[in-house]
Amino acid sequence: MFGKRGSDDGSRFTPEYRQPAPAPSAPAANTVETAVPGRPTPIPPPPGAPAMPARRAVEAPLLAPEPKRVQRERSEAYYDTKSQVFSALIDTIDLSQLAKLDPESAREEIRDIVNDIIAIKNFAMSIAEQEELLEDICNDVLGYGPLEPLLARDDIADIMVNGSKNVYIEVNGKVEQTGIRFRDNQQLLNICQRIVSQVGRRVDESSPICDARLPDGSRVNVIAPPLSIDGTALTIRKFKKDKLTLDQLVKFGAISPQGAEILKIIGRVRCNIVISGGTGSGKTTLLNCLTNYIDREERVITCEDSAELQLQQPHVVRLETRPPNLEGEGEVTMRDLVKNCLRMRPERIIVGEVRGPEVFDLLQAMNTGHDGSMGTIHSNSPRECLNRIESMIAMGGYSLPQRTVREIVVGSIDVIIQAARLRDGSRRITHITEVIGMEGDVIITQDIVLYNIKGEDANGRLLGEHVSTGIGRPHFWDRARYYGEEQRLANALESMEKRAD
Repeated sequence: MFGKRGSDDGSRFTPEYRQPAPAPSAPAANTVETAVPGRPTPIPPPPGAPAMPARRAVEAPLLAPEPKRVQRERSEAYYDTKSQVFSALIDTIDLSQLAKLDPESAREEIRDIVNDIIAIKNFAMSIAEQEELLEDICNDVLGYGPLEPLLARDDIADIMVNGSKNVYIEVNGKVEQTGIRFRDNQQLLNICQRIVSQVGRRVDESSPICDARLPDGSRVNVIAPPLSIDGTALTIRKFKKDKLTLDQLVKFGAISPQGAEILKIIGRVRCNIVISGGTGSGKTTLLNCLTNYIDREERVITCEDSAELQLQQPHVVRLETRPPNLEGEGEVTMRDLVKNCLRMRPERIIVGEVRGPEVFDLLQAMNTGHDGSMGTIHSNSPRECLNRIESMIAMGGYSLPQRTVREIVVGSIDVIIQAARLRDGSRRITHITEVIGMEGDVIITQDIVLYNIKGEDANGRLLGEHVSTGIGRPHFWDRARYYGEEQRLANALESMEKRAD
């Protein structure tokens, strides 16, 4: 988004890289050049002629560095020992009795049995290795196996499992490879089935794609063989245990203090908001932050594919889609949920992610008295967000004139907030944009706040600042005055302009 895109269409000739030949050594003064048949005899330059400059060798492009490993990889002997102990444990333990115990008691019971097995089989292990083995086996039986230490870390944003041998994580916007691995592909698939079964879903050969969630709301996607060729692929988008607020986003530099004040006012005065951004740009996090400024008395209904929003209001109804069963029946789509919302006396409707024809029903809700509704959309700019909304309406089979569709969009959406993940891994709010009307057949927007990149520091982190575009009275000014927030809005805009000066 922020880099220059090349205009090369592929027709330009690209020179082939060739290894430069070594430069010939100069002949000694008393040697005679011998002519070789079939090869032209080199002609020495005349005396006093300038020497030809040496041809500079072309350097091969540098390869991207491999992701660094953040945890040591265990030996094959460790996994062989663990497999033997685990098999003996399954033969010994009574799983039906274990299920009746609370988690702590069950963990202690497993540790006692595993210690006995290690003593009987006389495995040569240090105390540290034995403790590590105990923890791993407890996680396999009671938790999510090798994923447990990663799920316990609060600094990890994403966990990406590419088969049983490759596990990657994202920390501070950068992807790193871990030394964690699963016993085999079957263990990985078993853990995936354990995760999705907790929310009434399944993953197997007949239904190899599944969206689910963890108990803390973290988003889970599983795609199993035969669709995933190298073993089951598991992706977990983790949520922090401590819910983020706009003030914390200010500390992280995602938005300036004045920009955060404007966002608080936008959420408070019931503007209809669409949060736009790419994958992993922080759309859901920002949506969670904005919902903190909804009045406690309002009735809020959320619609999601997998419930991950963490609203703090007391009067919230959470709805979740349902996939079809084995017979292909019983599916409940996002569009069904949004339609049903209108019969539930909502004051605000929040759609976790708009990705299809349900956008039309959401726009209708925004346009018929449900002010303050919100949703997120995948797109790279506010203008592209509007184009995607038009495309999704067309996907629903609505044969409406283009102008009519755009009039519906203009009458429904008040503000588009653009989030982006920059190339240094940081997440920033890059646009706060108003949708103000139409001029002919074109939707007119105006930017209130923009993020300008100024350069980067010695560590490669991008430097920039949020600036005001000089709009002294936004289009939602009258709405802010209705809610008594016009003075706060004026102060935030004025302080942002002074800071820019």
